[in-house]
Amino acid sequence: MKNTITVLILVIGLFTYSQEKKTLESKLENIAWIAGTWHGEAFGGITEEIWSEPSGGSMMATFKLIVDGNVQFYEIEVIREIDNSLILQLKHFDSDLKGWETKNETVDFPLKEITENNVIFEGMMFEKVSSEEMNVYVDINNEDGAIETVKFNFKKKIKKPLKSIQIVKKAQSNPKIDGIADENIWQNTQWHSIDQLWLGSQYYSTDFEGKYKLTWTKEALYLLAEIKDDKLIDINENPLIAWWDDDCLEIFIDEDNSGGEHQYNHNAFAYHVALDGNVVDMSTEKQGKLYNSHVESKRITNGNTSTWEVKILVFDDTYDDTKENIPVELVVGKTIGFALAYCDNDNSEHRENFIGSIPVEGEDKNRGWIDANIFGTLKLID
Repeated sequence: MKNTITVLILVIGLFTYSQEKKTLESKLENIAWIAGTWHGEAFGGITEEIWSEPSGGSMMATFKLIVDGNVQFYEIEVIREIDNSLILQLKHFDSDLKGWETKNETVDFPLKEITENNVIFEGMMFEKVSSEEMNVYVDINNEDGAIETVKFNFKKKIKKPLKSIQIVKKAQSNPKIDGIADENIWQNTQWHSIDQLWLGSQYYSTDFEGKYKLTWTKEALYLLAEIKDDKLIDINENPLIAWWDDDCLEIFIDEDNSGGEHQYNHNAFAYHVALDGNVVDMSTEKQGKLYNSHVESKRITNGNTSTWEVKILVFDDTYDDTKENIPVELVVGKTIGFALAYCDNDNSEHRENFIGSIPVEGEDKNRGWIDANIFGTLKLID
C-alpha cells in the first residue's frame, strides 16, 4: 500500500479538464468550498477526509483509509498561503501513527490555478460537482509505466438539524423479545403516536390506531409498538415481492442522524417487518433483500390489537452487503435518525394507507424510504 500511495503522490502529470473562463485569485477564500466532511471509496476501501474552514492563513485536513474494517493509513494535510500563492502539503502515518516521511519532510503540491469549479495543484486537482459532491483527479503510473488519470469521487456528509427530538431512556438489561413487554423499562416509558398520514385516504380509529415506546442498551435499540388494525393482510407469501403492500411495521434508522439519500445505499435503513417476522429493505443491488439478522421481533395479536416487541441492531453507513458487519455499540448522548410507520391493507391489491410517526412537509410524504432528512431524532440518555 505504501508503494502505491508513494507512486500516486509523487508522479506529476498533465491533467485533462474542462477549461473555464474565469481564473480566480490564489486565496483560501476562493477554495473554501472544499471545507467539510467527505466520504468516498479508493484502494479497495472507504475514505474519509475532513477539511476545516480557512483560518490563520491555512486549511487543515485529516484523512484515513479503511479496508475490511481496519485503518490502513492516515494523512494530515494543509493548504496554506505562501508567497501570494497556495501550496498543499501532507504527511502520511501508518495505523499506529508511525510516520512515512522523515521528521521535517512533507509531500508538496504547489498551486497552478483556481477557477470557479476547479483547484489545480501540480499533481492533484479538486473539481466541484455540487455543494455536496467533488471529484479529485490524480495522475499515476500504471503497470505499463504510462501515466493514467484516476478520478476519486467524494460526497459531503452534512449533519442534518435535530428535529422532533425524542429522549430515549436506557434499560438496565436487555428486554426479552416475547411480545409480553413486562419489563420495568416498558412500564416507565412514554408512548408516542403513529398518526401522520403519509399515503392514502383519510383513515379512522375504527380502522387503525398506533403508538410506540423505545428503550436501548449498548447492544441494540428496542421498540414496543401497539397497533390496532381491524384486518391483518399478508398477500404475498414470498417476502421479497411487493412487501410494502402487506400489513407491516416499517422502521427507519439513520445511525449518525446525518440525513441524506439512502434509496440504494446504507446511509440509512428502512426495515419492513412483516407479520411473519421477515425483515426487508432495498440492497445496494437495487432489489429487496432479507435483513432478518438486523431485526428480531415478536408479535402477539388479541382481537384487533397487536403488540410488537422488537430488537434493532444499529449499523453505520460503512455497511457492506457482501461482507460481515459489526453493529454499532450505543452510548449515552448518541443521536440517531428515526421514524416509524405502518403499512395498512384491508384486502386491496395494494396498501391503502401508510401512517407515520413524523410530520413530513410537502405533498409527497412517502419519502422515508429514499430521504433520511425526514426522520426525527432520538437522543439516548442514561
